[in-house]
Amino acid sequence: MSGTNAASGAAPCRFAHYFVICGIDTETGLEPDELAGENFEQSPLKRTFKSKVLAHYPENVEWNPFDQDAVNMLCMPKGLSFRTQADSREPQFHSFLITREDGSRTYGFVHTFYEEVTSPQICSAMQTLYQMHQAENPSSATPSSSSSSSSSMDSLASSLDEADSPSSSSCRSAACGGYDASRDTLYVSKALCLITPMPFMHACRRFLSQMHRAVTAASPPPLPLESYVHNVLYEVPLPPPGRSLKFHGVYEPIVCQRPGPGELPLADFPLGQTFTLLGVENLVQLFNCTLLEMQILLYSQDYQRLMTVAEGITTLLFPFQWQHVYVPILPASLLHFLDAPVPYLMGLQSKEGTDRSKLELPQEANLCFVDIDNHCIELPEDFPQFPNKPEFIQELSEVLLRYGLSPVGGAPPISDPPSTTTTTPVSVSTRHPGLKGQQALRELEDDGRNGNLGGEQLAVLELLQGNTTLERLQALAKRTGVRVEALKRVGGEGEGQGGRTAVEEEELRNAKLNVQLREVFASRFTTMFADYEAFVIQSAPDLESWLTNREQMHNFDKASFLSDQPEPYLPFLSHFIETQMFATFIDNKIMSQWEEKEPLLRVFDGRIDKARLYNVRAPSLRSSNYQRCTILKESAQAIEQRLMKIDHTAIHPHLLDMKIGQGKYEQGFFPKLQSDVLSVGPINNKWSNRTATAQRRKDRHRQQTEHLTLDNDLKEKHMQDARSLGKNLRQPKLSDLSPAVIAQTNWKFVEGLLKECRMKTKRMLVEKMGREAVELGHGEANITGLEENTLIASLCDLLERIWSHGLQVKQGKSALWSHLLHYQAREEKLEQQQAESLVSNGPERRKSESSIGMPSLRASVIQDMRHIQSMGEIKTDVGRARAWIRLSLEKKLLSQHLKQLLSRQALTKKLYKRYAFLRCEEEKEQFLFHLLSLNTVDYFCFTSVFTTIMIPYRAVIIPIKKLSNAMTTSNPWVCVSGELGDSGVRQITKNILEMTFDCQNLGKLTTVQLGHDNSGLLAKWLVDCVMVRNEITGHTYKFPCGRWLGKGVDDGSLERILIGELALPNADEDCGRGCRTPDMEHSPGQTRRISITSMGGRGYKPTSAQIQEAIGEAVNSICKHFHKPEKERGSLTILLCGEVGLVGALEQFFHNGFKSARLFQKTVFVWDFVEKAVAYMESADQMGDMQETAEPLGLTCVYLCRYVSAINSSPRNIGKDGKFQLLVCLGARDRLLIQWLPLLVECPVIQRMYEESALLRDRTMVNALIAVLQTLHDFPITLEASLIKGIDL
Repeated sequence: MSGTNAASGAAPCRFAHYFVICGIDTETGLEPDELAGENFEQSPLKRTFKSKVLAHYPENVEWNPFDQDAVNMLCMPKGLSFRTQADSREPQFHSFLITREDGSRTYGFVHTFYEEVTSPQICSAMQTLYQMHQAENPSSATPSSSSSSSSSMDSLASSLDEADSPSSSSCRSAACGGYDASRDTLYVSKALCLITPMPFMHACRRFLSQMHRAVTAASPPPLPLESYVHNVLYEVPLPPPGRSLKFHGVYEPIVCQRPGPGELPLADFPLGQTFTLLGVENLVQLFNCTLLEMQILLYSQDYQRLMTVAEGITTLLFPFQWQHVYVPILPASLLHFLDAPVPYLMGLQSKEGTDRSKLELPQEANLCFVDIDNHCIELPEDFPQFPNKPEFIQELSEVLLRYGLSPVGGAPPISDPPSTTTTTPVSVSTRHPGLKGQQALRELEDDGRNGNLGGEQLAVLELLQGNTTLERLQALAKRTGVRVEALKRVGGEGEGQGGRTAVEEEELRNAKLNVQLREVFASRFTTMFADYEAFVIQSAPDLESWLTNREQMHNFDKASFLSDQPEPYLPFLSHFIETQMFATFIDNKIMSQWEEKEPLLRVFDGRIDKARLYNVRAPSLRSSNYQRCTILKESAQAIEQRLMKIDHTAIHPHLLDMKIGQGKYEQGFFPKLQSDVLSVGPINNKWSNRTATAQRRKDRHRQQTEHLTLDNDLKEKHMQDARSLGKNLRQPKLSDLSPAVIAQTNWKFVEGLLKECRMKTKRMLVEKMGREAVELGHGEANITGLEENTLIASLCDLLERIWSHGLQVKQGKSALWSHLLHYQAREEKLEQQQAESLVSNGPERRKSESSIGMPSLRASVIQDMRHIQSMGEIKTDVGRARAWIRLSLEKKLLSQHLKQLLSRQALTKKLYKRYAFLRCEEEKEQFLFHLLSLNTVDYFCFTSVFTTIMIPYRAVIIPIKKLSNAMTTSNPWVCVSGELGDSGVRQITKNILEMTFDCQNLGKLTTVQLGHDNSGLLAKWLVDCVMVRNEITGHTYKFPCGRWLGKGVDDGSLERILIGELALPNADEDCGRGCRTPDMEHSPGQTRRISITSMGGRGYKPTSAQIQEAIGEAVNSICKHFHKPEKERGSLTILLCGEVGLVGALEQFFHNGFKSARLFQKTVFVWDFVEKAVAYMESADQMGDMQETAEPLGLTCVYLCRYVSAINSSPRNIGKDGKFQLLVCLGARDRLLIQWLPLLVECPVIQRMYEESALLRDRTMVNALIAVLQTLHDFPITLEASLIKGIDL
C-alpha cells in the first residue's frame, strides 16, 4: 500500500505518468468501428476496426486519472489497420494531447508499428470478409479500385488511409491485391504510448523508438523491457526549471532540458518544420487568425504534422493562451464536432487523394482552412492585418535563413528524424548469449551507485574517449569476452562535434531555432503591450467580491489604451482586445494581487520591466516603428549551455524482482509485461520524498486558505464562471460518446451562444450610449468608429456561428445567407400567387398614399435582400450576409427581420437538426430579445461602410397650403448634400413636389439647397419643409424651412439652404403615415428655435438671458464637437446653422432691440443694418475719417467690406437672412467675427436702427459675447461646400 502511495505521491514530479500499449484484442476479435464510418465498398484490409487498450501502467495516478477511451481513440485515431507482407510497414510516430476541464493538458507520444497476427481466428475472419467483399464487388480484385473515393464526410477520415503506405497501391501486384490466408502473412498495427505532464516530444520519441528496436533486434535487449518501463515511469524525474536531465533508453542515453523561470515556457515541437510546411507569410496570417479567435481547421494526412502545426501556433501566442476548443487531432468518431458554433482550433486527417472541394464543412464564414500538405491556407474575408507585418516577416525570414531553412512554404518529404532510422548495432556480446542476464547483473553489482557516475569518473571517461588506451582496452576485452561497450554507452557516442551524436546535434539546432523564432514573436507583444498595466482597472477590494461581480466589471480601459496606440496598430488592436484570450490575460493580471502569478504572466511582466529599465518608456514604444528582437543570441546560448553540461542524471534501468521465465523474448513481438512490478514505484526515491514533503506543505497551505477564504470548490466554480464564455468547452468528452453526452455538449453550445449574445449586445449598447453614460460614471469612454466597427463585425461572426449550428445541409460559405435565400425563394413564390389572386383589388390600395407627404416604406426582409443583391461591389455570400446584417441594424429591424425569417418553422425544420440553436424555442426568443435592445441606439454601420454604392433617394417638398398656393409656375430645383458629397442640382417637375433620384451614397445628409427660377405669374412659394429619404436604409431627414421663396416677399430669397435633422420614425410607420407629422417631443418652445423672421416667429421675443444661454450652448456644442475623435464628430453645419446653431443664436442677439417692422414700409432685416454700416465705413474711408484709426482696425474694416461685397455679388439668389448666415459662417471660419463686432457697434448707423436698450448697444454684453466667441479660435472650422458655393474671396 505504501508503495502505491509513494508512486502516486511523486506523480506531479515524474517525467512520465503512464506507459500504454494499444492494439488488437484477440479475445473479442474483429469489431468494425461504426463511429469511424463503415465503408463496405472498401477492401477489408482498408476498413476500420476497433482497437483496445491492451495494458497501461500504473493502474491509475491520483492527479491524472487514466481515461481509457480517450487514450485509445487518440493513440489509434483510425482504429486498427491491417497490412500484408506486400505492403509497406514503416513504423509511424505521432503525438496528441488531452485538455482537462480546468484547461490543464496531458501529452501523449505514440510509436505505431506492425506486428504479425498469430491468432488463427482473426486470420480466418479476415479471409471470410475478403471473400464476401469479392463476391459483392467482383471488380475489386484489381488494385486500382481498392481505394474508394467516397466524398461523404464520414468516409473522409474513416478507415485507415494510404498515408501510412504511400507505396501500397504501387507495390501490390494484381495477384496479391487481396488477402489469402494460405499465401499471405497478416500484420496489424500496435501502438506504444507514453503519457507525460509536459511536452518532451524528442525524448519520448527516442525512448519509444528504442523500445521498438529492442523488440525487432536479432538479439534480446540488455535487460528485460520491464526494467526500462519501470525506470521511465518511476525513476526519471521531471528536470527542475532551468536544468537538463539525462536518462537511459534501451541502447542510448536521452537528454531533455527545461527552460528557467525567466525564459519562455517549454515547447519541444519543431517550429522550423511548421515554418517550412506553411511558409512565413502563411504562418503569420494563421497566427493572426488565431489571435483574433477565428475557427481554425488544420488538414493533413499526417497526424504528427497536425500536432506540430497546432502546438507551434499555440506556443507562439505567448503571453496569451488559446481559450476555446482545442483538438489538434480530431478522431473520426468526433467529426460532428466541426459543427461547434464557437471558435476552435482542430486538426482533421485527410485521406490520400481526397479533393479539398469534396470536404463539406458546416461553417466557413469565419474559417481559416490550413491545407498543410499543399502548403496553402484559405482565409476568412476581411480581417485586420498584424501590425508591421512586412518587417515582422523579414525578421522571421532572416532567422530561418541563418539555420538554412527557406522562408517560402514547401515541405520536405515526411521522414523520421535519424533517431528512428539509425541501426546502431545492439551492444550485447553475442559470444555467450546465455550469460546475458548474469552479465547485466554483474555490471550492476560492480557499479554500486546503480549506474550514476560521479563528476570525477565522468571527467576520466571523457579523457579516455578519444584515447588509444581505450581502443587497446576494448581489443583486449573482445579477446577475453568481457564487455566494455557499456562504458562507451554511458559516456554518450562521440560522433558529432563536442562529443555529440548527429541526433543530438539536430535536437540542439531545433531547440535553438525554436527559441529564437518564439523570441521574435514574444518581442512583438512586449513592444505592443509595454504599457498595458497602466490601463488595468483594479476595482475590487478582494478576490471574492471580484469573482462575484466579474461580469459587471470593466477590467481594462480599452478606450484610453487604444487612444495611446499608433494609428496603424488600431484596426488589429481594437479587434484583439475584444477576444477571450486577452480578457483572460487581464483577469490573470487582476487576480495576481491575491494569488500567485500565472507563469506566462510572470515571464511577460518580467520582460516588460526589463525593457523599461533600458528604455525608460522611450517614445519609440508608442511609435509604429518596428523594433527588432534584441535577445536572440542569449536565448539560444542558455539552451546550448544546458545541453552541453548535463545537470542531472537519472538512475540507470536495473533488474527488477521479477518471476523467472516470464516475458520471454520473441523477435518481432512486443511481450506481455509483468504488471505486478510495474504497478508500483520504489519507496526510497530521493526526489519522490522531496515532492512528498512539498505536497504536504502544499496541503497545509491549502487547508489554511480554505479556512480563510471561501470554500475551495465554490471558489473553483466561481473561477470557472468568471472565465465566462468560450471556456465551458475546451475539448469534447472523448471517453463517452453516448447520445446523451452529445446532446449535453450541444446544450452547452446553445447556452454559450446565448450568453455571448447577451454580452455582445450589452457591450454594444454601453459603447454606443456614449458620452452621457461616461459622464454619469457608467462604462468607458467611446473611441473612434473603429471600435464600433469591431463590435459589429464580431456580432456578424456570432450570427454566422448561430446559423451554422446544427445545419442539415450546407450550401455556400454563409449559413445565414443560405437560409435567407431559401426564405426568399418561398416568399417570392407566395407573392406571385397572391398577386395573381388580387389583380382586381389593385387600384384601391393606393388612395391613402396620394396625399402630399412621404409614402411609407414597408419593412421587408426580401426588399432588403434585393438591395444587397443589387450591390455589384459585394462578390461573396459571406459579404452579402454581413451587409444585410449591417443594413438591418441601421434600420433597427435586425431582431424583427430575424424573427420573420425564423417564423417559417417548416423551413427551419427542413434546414436544421433538432439540437440546433435555432430550434431551441426559449433560447431563440431570448436571443431575439437581446438583439431588440440594439434598437435603442442609432447605427450608421451600413451607410458609413458602403460609401461608393448607388442609392435611390426620395425627396418631397411640403408647402404650407393654407397661406399659399401649393402650385407654382416657376421651375423648382433641389440639391441634397451629405457628409460624403452632394447630388448636384436636380430639377423638379412643376407641381409634382416629389421626386426620386439615384446617386452615389451621400452619407448622413446635412443640407438641402432649394430654389426656383422665379418664372411665371405664380412665382412665390411658401415651403414648410423638405423631406428626403434614403430608400435603402429608410433614414428620413427633415429640412425645416417655414419661409417664402420669391422676389418681393419675405427677405427676397429665391434659394434657401436648409439644415437637416434625422426624423424619428413614428410608431405607426407601418400604417402608412410615414414621417409626415413632426415628432411629439419637438415642441417649438424648447428644442426648436424659430427663425425670427419666419412666419411663426414674428411674435416670439426671447429675453436677454435666453439669448445669452443660447449663444453659450451653441459655442459649447462646437467646442465639444472638436473634442470628439475625428471619425465621430458628425456634422458641423448643423452646429453652425441648425435649429440651435450659432447663426440662429447670433441672429437673436442682433434682433434684440432692432427696429425691424416699420409702418407702411418694408420689413427691415439685420443684413440691411450690416450693409448700411459697411456703406458708412466705405464712405468714411474715402473721406479719410478712418485714416487715424489704428492699423489693425483699418485692416479689419477692409476685410468686412470685402466679405460683404463678395456675398452680395454672389451669383446665388439667397435672401438677406441667408446672407447674414453666410457672413457669420465665414467670420467664424476665418476668426474675424470678434474683430468685426466692435466695428459694427461703433458705427453711428446703430443709433438709427437700434433702440437704446438693445443688447448690441450694451458694451458689457458685447464684450461678454466677444469673450465667448474667442474660444472658437482654437478650432479649425471648415464649411460645407453647399454653404459657400459661388463666394469668391
